[in-house]
Amino acid sequence: MNNANQTPKQNGFHMPAEHEPHAAIWMAWPDRADNWRYGAKPAQEAFINVATAISKTTPVTMIVNEDQYQNARYRLPENIQVIEMSTNDSWMRDIGPSYVVNNKERMGIDWEFNSWGGLVDGLYFPWDKDDQVASKVCSILGDRSCRAPIILEGGSIHVDGEGTLYATEECLLHPSRNPHLTREGIEKTLKEYLGLEQIIWLPLGLYNDETNGHVDNILHVVKPGEVVMTWCDDETDPQYEISRKVYDALCTQKDAKGRNIIVHKLPMPGPLYITEEEAKGIDLSNGMEREPGERLAASYANYLITNDQIVFPLLDSEHDEEAKAILASLYPNHEITGVDAREILLGGGNIHCITQQIPQI
Repeated sequence: MNNANQTPKQNGFHMPAEHEPHAAIWMAWPDRADNWRYGAKPAQEAFINVATAISKTTPVTMIVNEDQYQNARYRLPENIQVIEMSTNDSWMRDIGPSYVVNNKERMGIDWEFNSWGGLVDGLYFPWDKDDQVASKVCSILGDRSCRAPIILEGGSIHVDGEGTLYATEECLLHPSRNPHLTREGIEKTLKEYLGLEQIIWLPLGLYNDETNGHVDNILHVVKPGEVVMTWCDDETDPQYEISRKVYDALCTQKDAKGRNIIVHKLPMPGPLYITEEEAKGIDLSNGMEREPGERLAASYANYLITNDQIVFPLLDSEHDEEAKAILASLYPNHEITGVDAREILLGGGNIHCITQQIPQI
């Protein structure tokens, strides 16, 4: 019997890795005109393509604001479930539940969400609807949810399913998240709520990432003891130094099982920038930089692993095939599916950011 006064770890829960079996993938429909150009119509098409690709191997549920329900239901394939649910934007990785499991059940960890920085440097206000999504998802699925006493986004953590979590200091230690907590306090909370033994700290995330450097935009866990990360060979690019610092951090730490970490490299797309034409279609925002020439935080590491399939972003014709070949070598038993993701990137993230897996139990 689980004790309500004990932490998830004390009750035998741990967070499974993304490469473990999924019951479903949940997504959220984009419609913010100050983040997505032309009333989010191009972005909606990209989300449809991602959802359709995932649905070949894994059931997909799309949550949609009330005024977009009919549009989404009409435009999405019939096999994708559409549920009306209020959101402020569409980053399901960050607003959805991070699931933990034990040998009997699964439970959603419900992080406090403050729009990547709250009143310090958050991207929009209000964010109250987004903050309620995780508990609503759990309720619909008939799963318990557990509110964690920490501001966190799902995209700021990666786990290997064997007790190791990867995160960046840039994000988790940022003053806009949990200034009242020390690094040790954050570590303790994560270990107790996600059933962890070891935190691998990386200094920085991808250059100019408006999430304050989410780990999922620079690194992905291939399997326990093995990761893939964004690499840059241009010494004049700010990402060059960041990638080397991340690589050094990975090579000088061990995971929860005492393993040295094997590091693979993915090419950096671009660099890519918002065009004048793209910026013209976006409404003015107080929090998000959507001006012509703004550097986009583009990364092939922002892919989704789901049941026997990798769904990765097509971002740059000069590097897409190389990225696909690397992913195919890392996941020889998976179908590698590329989806044109420029429109998702324009909103500030990519395929991993807009998806959240529900583990199979």
